Amino acid sequence: MKRVIKYIIFALIAVLFIGTFVFLFKNSRPEKEQYQELEATVGNVSRTTVITGKIEPRNEVNVKPQINGIIAELYKEAGQQVKEGEVIAKLRVIPDMNSLSSAQSRVRLAEINLKQAKTNYDREKALWDKHLVSDEEYDQVLQTYNQAVEEKNAAQESLEVIRDGVSKSNATGSSTLVRSTITGLILDIPVKVGNSVIQANTMNDGTTVATVANMSDLIFDGNIDETEVGSLKEGMPMKISIGALADYSTEAALEYISPKAVENNGANQFELKAAVKTDSDRMIRSGYSANAELVLERADSVLVIPESALEFEGDDTFVYLKGEEGGFEKVPVKTGLSDGINIQITEGLSEGDIVRGPRIITDKKGGPKK
Repeated sequence: MKRVIKYIIFALIAVLFIGTFVFLFKNSRPEKEQYQELEATVGNVSRTTVITGKIEPRNEVNVKPQINGIIAELYKEAGQQVKEGEVIAKLRVIPDMNSLSSAQSRVRLAEINLKQAKTNYDREKALWDKHLVSDEEYDQVLQTYNQAVEEKNAAQESLEVIRDGVSKSNATGSSTLVRSTITGLILDIPVKVGNSVIQANTMNDGTTVATVANMSDLIFDGNIDETEVGSLKEGMPMKISIGALADYSTEAALEYISPKAVENNGANQFELKAAVKTDSDRMIRSGYSANAELVLERADSVLVIPESALEFEGDDTFVYLKGEEGGFEKVPVKTGLSDGINIQITEGLSEGDIVRGPRIITDKKGGPKK
């Protein structure tokens, strides 16, 4: 009995040993290589680039005051529409003391001259009525008097403009009223009631009271790398995607390519601008970040294969073409345009040919890895 048990134990050990050996031998054998089979088909290939930029109005105007002063009233807010000539703000004048003093002196001098001209005119008029002076002498005195009247009025208007910002004879053209110079949307009003503002002059740019732009005429402004700018032409179509509007895209037409490069992060880039097609039902805000997709090259109805099927050896390009007996033969090919996934084949293959693709990686159970 003990001998039988002993034989059984030996048999189990032998079976375990043989099974382990067979298992290890089977797993140590190299797996048979399997490859994807890809078909050469007729399709379209295009090379595109994506340009990062922003949406801006073509014409953005800074509205500035015509005189120095303090903001007394604001009639508009950012986001409101405004028409050309419409009042945005009203100023309280802060007159320049030197200018004010000169204007007051001019008025006093004009009054003195007018008083003297009036005296001369009255005297000459009395003599002329009695036919004691000629018409020519009378006309000269009358002209001098009229000129004195005009000078007095001009001096008074100048004083009123400097002191009050408006004259009685031209109240509608008051320089205390800041008016929009274009019709459009108010993008920003950077001042508040009580802020001091100054007019533009040779020493400074002046204070911006409001920024106004026509938001129905927008452009895309971006930069493109120098390696791609050579493929661009004015008028090329672009597809604009706006990051803030995930479900919205629009079209644009390239209209400007800068003739001079600018350095950006160590790379030479060229500025470009494109006219954006606007949608009246969609509010597009100034400064939106946007991407422009631009087709640099395109080939339609050409023979294409997945680019992963290509093999390279030095300067030569080839594929493995499946033969009638199922094997693969190394065949040289010539390539054309690529979109990064598919590539054009100009020589070496025909439509319907099967080529070897990437290797299929399988797990230990014999199925493809996921």
